[in-house]
Amino acid sequence: MSRVAIVTGGGSGIGQAVCRGLARQGRHVAVLDVDAAAAARTAHALDGGGTSAIALQVDVADRSSVDRACDDVRSRLGPIEILVTSAAVSGFVAFGDLTSDTWDRTLAVNLTGTFHCMQAAIPDMIARSWGRIVTVSSAAGQTGSPRQADYAASKGGVIALTKSVALEYASRGITANTVPPFAADTAMLRGAQESKHLPSAEVLAGFVPAGRLGRAEEVAAVCTFLCSEEASYVTGQVVGVNGGAVT
Repeated sequence: MSRVAIVTGGGSGIGQAVCRGLARQGRHVAVLDVDAAAAARTAHALDGGGTSAIALQVDVADRSSVDRACDDVRSRLGPIEILVTSAAVSGFVAFGDLTSDTWDRTLAVNLTGTFHCMQAAIPDMIARSWGRIVTVSSAAGQTGSPRQADYAASKGGVIALTKSVALEYASRGITANTVPPFAADTAMLRGAQESKHLPSAEVLAGFVPAGRLGRAEEVAAVCTFLCSEEASYVTGQVVGVNGGAVT
């Protein structure tokens, strides 16, 4: 069924892989990203074969930007029934050196941005008595992460937010689940390795019982299942895709 999906952070990494997975399900996909060119490339690759895809530049920390994007999606594709939030920022700063500005920006994008997108999309889901929300959180939000207090706190907040929304809207035909990856091979992770904030893939794999890093497509496969018709009885869950690193 050609339901309408929004994916934030859809221009790269896990978000991009989710866009591809939803398109394969026959969904119409709105690719939202702060990087307009990346969003456009993803949408162009998806468009066709009975599936429509559009690209929109959005800063999820800005509620007016989110609201405008959702209105655009409704006018061009239809009511929003699926939301996957993958947009995020990350950095590595010792806790004592963490500034208020960095803290505020991380929470504004990762946590408040997720809130903005949920609140903007849920009315469409209520009207149709059907909705799927999947947030991409992080194992850091489950276990903590040194030199990433802001990131871990934001992702822990995403987990709690998702559970709360799941409980509030379960009777309305809307599910909400969160997927926290551990170490997926994405541009964000490779950038952290290049800047020496994270060790090599071989070293990171030593922390994973499966013995390797995850792939964006593996995380996306779980996200797209949770967006499916078949996942109607799965809600409020933390579904780890981490090779056994967090159990």
